[in-house]
Amino acid sequence: MSTLYTILLLVGGLANLGSGIGAAVRLKVILPLMDGAHVPQSMLVFPIGVLKIAGGLGLLAGLAYPPLALASAAGLILFWACAVHTHILANFWPKETVGTFSFLGLAIATLALGLAL
Repeated sequence: MSTLYTILLLVGGLANLGSGIGAAVRLKVILPLMDGAHVPQSMLVFPIGVLKIAGGLGLLAGLAYPPLALASAAGLILFWACAVHTHILANFWPKETVGTFSFLGLAIATLALGLAL
C-alpha cells in the first residue's frame, strides 16, 4: 500500500465520517442546503447520514482489508454522483457545492489509485 493511497483512505474516511455524523445529527448549517436542493430533511439521517458514515468507515477499514476500501470508494462515487445530479436537477449552486465535487473527486482518486496498486 502506497503512502498516497494511505493518505487518501485516511482523509476520505475521516471526511465522509465527519460529514455523515453532521448529517445524522442534523447540523443547522445543512438544513438550508437541503431545502435549496429540494431534498426532504427527513432523508438526512437515513439514507444520507448512514451512507456517508458507512462509506467513511469502509475506507478506514480498508487500511486493514483493502478490498473493502475499493467497495467503499465505489459506493461513495455513486453517492456523490447522485448528489451532483440532485444539484443539477434543482439548479442549485451555493458556494458549499465545491464540497460535493471535492468529496466526489476524492472518492474517484481513491478508487483509481486502489485499482492501480
